Amino acid sequence: MSIAGGDDLSGLIEDLEEVKKKKKREIEKGTHKIADTRVASKVPAKRRGTSIKSTVETATSLLYDRGVLPDELARLVDLLTIRNHLDQASLGAIVRNLYPSGKVSDEVVLRCVGALGHGQLKPTLPLQALLLRWLVMVYHLLENPNILSQSYGVLFNLLDTAAIRPQLCHILALVTRRKHVRPFRIQEILDEIQHRQSERQDEGGIKNGFTVNHLLGRRLQGAKVLIPSVRTMHVQESSVTLEEIDNAESFAKRLEKIELPTQLVAVLADPLLQKFLLLRPNAEASSRISNWLMACLGDVASGDADSEILLDMIEVVHDYAVATKVCTVTQFLSIWNGVDKRDIILESLSYIPMMEPEALNKILQVLEHAILDNTPAAQVSLLRFYTLLLQRWTITLEATKRPVFLPGPTVAPLVFRVNELALTLTQTSPTVSTHLHILDFYEAATTLYSKTKRLPYAEIVNPPPLLVYILFLGPSLAVVSRLCGILATYKRAWAVVTTPGAKREMSKLESLQVKVFNGFLMDICNCLWRGRAFSTTDTNAQGCRIPEPAQAALRTYIHAADSDLSLETAFGLSHSPLLCLLSDAYVKQLEEDEMEDLRARHAGPVTQRSLGQLAKRGGLNLSWQDYRSGVLSYLESKGFPGIPELIRSTMKSAGRAEGAATKQ
Repeated sequence: MSIAGGDDLSGLIEDLEEVKKKKKREIEKGTHKIADTRVASKVPAKRRGTSIKSTVETATSLLYDRGVLPDELARLVDLLTIRNHLDQASLGAIVRNLYPSGKVSDEVVLRCVGALGHGQLKPTLPLQALLLRWLVMVYHLLENPNILSQSYGVLFNLLDTAAIRPQLCHILALVTRRKHVRPFRIQEILDEIQHRQSERQDEGGIKNGFTVNHLLGRRLQGAKVLIPSVRTMHVQESSVTLEEIDNAESFAKRLEKIELPTQLVAVLADPLLQKFLLLRPNAEASSRISNWLMACLGDVASGDADSEILLDMIEVVHDYAVATKVCTVTQFLSIWNGVDKRDIILESLSYIPMMEPEALNKILQVLEHAILDNTPAAQVSLLRFYTLLLQRWTITLEATKRPVFLPGPTVAPLVFRVNELALTLTQTSPTVSTHLHILDFYEAATTLYSKTKRLPYAEIVNPPPLLVYILFLGPSLAVVSRLCGILATYKRAWAVVTTPGAKREMSKLESLQVKVFNGFLMDICNCLWRGRAFSTTDTNAQGCRIPEPAQAALRTYIHAADSDLSLETAFGLSHSPLLCLLSDAYVKQLEEDEMEDLRARHAGPVTQRSLGQLAKRGGLNLSWQDYRSGVLSYLESKGFPGIPELIRSTMKSAGRAEGAATKQ
């Protein structure tokens, strides 16, 4: 009996082994067929040597018999969700035979959800419907059932696609557990949303730009200032009115025959009339519009009209300025309280055209008187306005073919005005955020100075020295990096205007600034690169304008804290509070790359002497010059390109044969 029992057991084991081998062969066969299918999906049908139909049939049969393994499922879902060259019948057959043999991962679910919707690279809508049905089928097998709840917003926003709406409703019903999620109810909601949107557009006037806004009066019926619609009266039979225009072609053909409308004030809000007056300027029209606005302002100033009229009119002027990119109405500043609708007013004023300094000064003085209330918030708002204004002027100079006809000496007075404001802000709000707002303006200035063709029409004005040194010695690496990048651009601009044979001669103002600017470069390079922080012995060096008694106190403090450290090297790449961590990280990265060949690692801030000692102890063999150049490249890779740009453009030892300072 024992022998017989042993034979039975051996036979059972052999049968089990045979089953395992058979199952393994099936898995391998299925894997090969899936791989063949994926390869065929990348080749157009006409270029295939054989038909793919039999391969797909074999693959789907195997998937049906033994189920889909997790890895296979991920690959097949990728195949289904990316547009390929398989026919719809084959893709549909694969979806219908996706029977998971285990849990369905979040990645697979998100692949399916991401494939939904409209687009050239999306699966066809019938295939999307099959994928949604498959998600419903495997809902109880999801590894994380909450994954579809997290995708609720995406699924809901796809309900306007009728081809997949029933399947989407089924999934949303599973997710929300609400039985009232039904296709017909969703259809009613989408219809209602579209209807309301259509009504809103009608009430607001559809501004296609080439039809008169006949609904303007209704749109502004709640406003204190009622802007009339375009009306043209007493026209001749041969004339054309704006009310007759309904498209761009008609407008272009009849432009010369169009009569001025009777209600010219409608230009403040009517897009077609705005285009008409831009193409056919009319002095009488401008005068009538200005008189109407002045009359409204006069009523408010005298108390005959509600002050809310001013606020309504400000919005109208803002819309007009944004549409026409010009703001010539500034009279309301004299009766504005400086607070109400501040952002709207400042954006409107940013479209002030370039003008003579005296005229600009009058406007800006009134604005500053209204807005400045001894708070940093008001000062920052004013600074942001000046930045936007300079950006607009730069666009004007870039777009104008002959800038010689523009008022020239406009930019310099603006920069001088901001120089004073920026220095004030460093005292009233010495924060990193404020410093970044200040740098926004000077970046706008460098954009203006960065192109040679614009330099003949704009005097270069430096940031004030005190501001440069406050920002450079501040607590933010982002601020220092941006400051250095700005100065590097200034340096290129100065190089253009100081080169012999330049298109224009330097002004007296510019001649006085060159030496000061060279001082910026020398002081910053002395701190970061040359190990001579606050030196005044070099040509043009100003020692960051730190008094000698303050330097003596700093030396005493540094010596007490670390006897091996000196004031002169305390602001270099290795020891600067802003740069030391990145410099150290750079060295550690080099050591990690050569870890197997090193017997020693660097322990602290890098110096020329420590690098020599490190190499003797079996550490990195790195020269002082290579270390500093490497740190500059490392700063660039970490998103701080300003310091490397300034150092390389100024110091020959940094790898570029450019002078240590701009020529005087």
